[in-house]
Amino acid sequence: MTTKLADHLSIGQVSERSGVPHTALRFYEDRGLIFSERSAGNQRRYPRAVLRRIAFIRAAQRVGLSLEEIGQALASLPKDHAPTKADWARLSRNWKDELDARIDALQRLRDQLTGCVGCGCLSLRTCGLHNVDDRLARFGPGAPLLKPAAEGGI
Repeated sequence: MTTKLADHLSIGQVSERSGVPHTALRFYEDRGLIFSERSAGNQRRYPRAVLRRIAFIRAAQRVGLSLEEIGQALASLPKDHAPTKADWARLSRNWKDELDARIDALQRLRDQLTGCVGCGCLSLRTCGLHNVDDRLARFGPGAPLLKPAAEGGI
């Protein structure tokens, strides 16, 4: 091993510091999102930089990004040391359009659902979720009346 494992964190320490259950840490590791080294006793030892990666994973999940998307982004970051400010800036630039589209979709959903919830009846004439006899199937999965036109909405 090329690094001193004494400077690394155990899975319990990472779980405690990150607030992420050890089962999720193992899952993230199985998916290649985080990495550990093994001690002489075959215990996982994580570099401290893993805490930033985990914080990034959790933040990305909160805004609705899939683990596949998160994994693709993390693959562009260094594995042997903490990412630099420039690394994070590059990654953020790549996601700006995606996040802007998601924000737009969420705002449209919020604005349209407020009317539905406010009236209490889910007005079948104007509801963005109502789809009689699946007439809107040709526009793809989901609720096409709530999607921006750029994503196949109508």
